[in-house]
Amino acid sequence: MIGAMKKTLPAILSAAVFLFLTVSAVSAADWKSEADARIEKHRKENVRITVTQNGKPVNGASLEFKMQRNEFLFGSNIFMFDRFRDKKDNAAYGEQFAAVFNFATLGFYWSSYESRQGQPNDAYAEKVVRWCQEHRIRTKGHPLVWNTGDPGWIKEMPTEELFRVQTGRAKTCTEHFRGQINTWDVINEVTEWQRKDMQQRSPKLTELGKSVGEEKLVRESFAAARQGNPDATLLINDYVTDNRYAALLDKFVADGKPLFDAIGIQSHMHSGVWNNQRLWETCERFARFGVPLHFTELTVMSLPRHRDWEKADSTPEGETFQRTEVERIYTMLFSHPSVAAITWWDFSDQGAWMNAPSGLVRKDMSPKPAYHALKKLITEDWTTNIVLKTDTDGRASVRAFRGDYQVIASLPDGTKKEFPVSVQKGEANQFEWDMSPSAERSLTR
Repeated sequence: MIGAMKKTLPAILSAAVFLFLTVSAVSAADWKSEADARIEKHRKENVRITVTQNGKPVNGASLEFKMQRNEFLFGSNIFMFDRFRDKKDNAAYGEQFAAVFNFATLGFYWSSYESRQGQPNDAYAEKVVRWCQEHRIRTKGHPLVWNTGDPGWIKEMPTEELFRVQTGRAKTCTEHFRGQINTWDVINEVTEWQRKDMQQRSPKLTELGKSVGEEKLVRESFAAARQGNPDATLLINDYVTDNRYAALLDKFVADGKPLFDAIGIQSHMHSGVWNNQRLWETCERFARFGVPLHFTELTVMSLPRHRDWEKADSTPEGETFQRTEVERIYTMLFSHPSVAAITWWDFSDQGAWMNAPSGLVRKDMSPKPAYHALKKLITEDWTTNIVLKTDTDGRASVRAFRGDYQVIASLPDGTKKEFPVSVQKGEANQFEWDMSPSAERSLTR
């Protein structure tokens, strides 16, 4: 009996291993196909275009769709813009950033942004904003209020005055950049405002939260930011993503209306990547608030093992790992209907936090595999660039990703016109274009 078991045991184990690997492979395939199906459902709209000329439908008109900007915000912080010693590095940083992203986060850390009272470094931020505008990149300021470092000049400031100055800063920044930066992380990491490292790093601002009450600090900061720019999208942001953060957010919902316009979710994965279950559960936990979710600080390092990462160098094995995880994580998040933005942290290994290999490009600005993978997802897989032909009724239809397009209409007789098209959720997305020589460009939704 024992002898027979010895003979059959290897076969049983082999079969079990094969079954496990098969199930795992099927599960992996399932999550991807299910995510793709959700993307098709939640990120696209049906678009119909009718082309006429001299009052008659045009058969065989060519319609070339070129996406100008995706509705979804794909971004990164842009902290190292024009800050490298080597001009070639600066040029490569900007060129590769603009080739992928439509969203950029600028640093507004108080202690460095306004190291001297009344002398904020607006000039640098304005330069970055101008560059972003030239490249059709939307911008966000981060953060207006955070106890990560006390400006030296607040050391002896009385509590009441500090409260006024701190909340006043929220108004000053949003007001100064109104129309240029219209999205802001108003307050950062409130859930654990009193943690020990912040008490040491920023004793004055940490004590401010305790003295006036953190809830009051949140409310007054949002009120001030809103006063500075009533049209801005205002976020609360935190690295705590469990029920403690959700319970905090509940305090700022009155009569079903949140104080915040969007919820910021940090996801630094220095200690290990989140699996699909954690990603999805996090989205579901905060989707109930009914506002867009922004994954504000996403990090996956190009290391084979997520330990001893401080000042470590990127490795080929780690870069393969990073690429695979970037594809998975972005696909999962993009497939959730409540997620509206994903911001990578940091864009380059050069200048990255703690010198970790967290960038999409290396220290020499050469792109990693993750950069190429993400670029393909954003600019190819999740973009509608297509050429359609109208039928005998002059109509052409397509299911397109939401966003802004430039459509070139070409008639069989050689007539050409360009039309801007915005594909939006909740709209009919039906357009009628008159290509008559005397007609003005016509867009009907």
